[in-house]
Amino acid sequence: MKHLIVAATLLFGTQAHAAPLIGPWPVQNPTEVAVLASPHLSGIEHLQQGWMEPLLDKLAAFGPQLIAIEGLSGPECFLLRHYEKSWPGTADDYCRRIEAIAALGKAANGLDMPAAEAAAEQALAQLGTNPAPSARRRLAGLFASAGNIGSAATQWLRLPPPERRAGDGITGELAKALDELSIRRNENFWIAAALAARLGLDRLYPTDDHLADRVQAEVPAGQEEAMKAVWSGERPPLQRQAQAMEKALADGQGVLALYRFHNRADVGEAAVRGDMGKAFQEPSPGEHGRRYVAWWETRNLHQVANIRAALGRQPGARALVIVGATHKPYFDAYLRMMHEVRLVPSPQLLGR
Repeated sequence: MKHLIVAATLLFGTQAHAAPLIGPWPVQNPTEVAVLASPHLSGIEHLQQGWMEPLLDKLAAFGPQLIAIEGLSGPECFLLRHYEKSWPGTADDYCRRIEAIAALGKAANGLDMPAAEAAAEQALAQLGTNPAPSARRRLAGLFASAGNIGSAATQWLRLPPPERRAGDGITGELAKALDELSIRRNENFWIAAALAARLGLDRLYPTDDHLADRVQAEVPAGQEEAMKAVWSGERPPLQRQAQAMEKALADGQGVLALYRFHNRADVGEAAVRGDMGKAFQEPSPGEHGRRYVAWWETRNLHQVANIRAALGRQPGARALVIVGATHKPYFDAYLRMMHEVRLVPSPQLLGR
């Protein structure tokens, strides 16, 4: 009984110092979450994969036990494809690569996305601490079939290079696709999968969302024209500075400096004010700007809900969330509302 009273006092405090209804509650081992704002690497054509090493060293020193990425899951793509009339064009825009790799996986093991999702979870639970290469190949194939391509790439990178080959549910065509995926110029692979493999993690958590796109699909006519007008004109100074830094990239220290820049609070605030802030003030009768902001907030809320669900699988873990730079201010704000989450300041993650 004494222990119960102590626990209750820690959680609820005295009447004068009660824990907040929304926000952090006292806990001995909080879930530490670092949100890494990232430029989309696919848009930096001259970037070299080796330049990511100083950034990877910093992230590895943080030691995340769970990594979430801005990538769609197989279940969401499955839903978007089967409800195409409600989300017209969304699966075509965001799920084609996932579906193509899942189709290669199905050709190898005969499992569609839902069946492969269940089989992958079961195989992961049975993997053990020192699995044979055949078990990793099989799990890579199951993740691929399930549409969890980030985790498929992670398992592939955990294999010694000679073991990244056909067999155990991997066809030659799927092996080639996983080779290409693992080195694709994208933060989900150059950072997240590479880091997960380095740290001995077995999966990534895809937490992106495009169910929110229904908000945009149902807007009145004139949305595209209204938003083009919002984005016309000169870009804000900090955004121009980021573009200049990207163009000047020539080594790993430049990449690290770019990430430190994007993860500054003032840079994130300027990005939000220059995009959603301008949209919010858009004066059309159709309220197109406010509809755009509704979509953006809904998407971020769904993403953070997916992240929170992933965190619930490992309470007290250190987690790294890698996301497009303009999402970070929203993620930070929403995650601060969670009872056991403690955000890791960007300088603590990346240095100064």
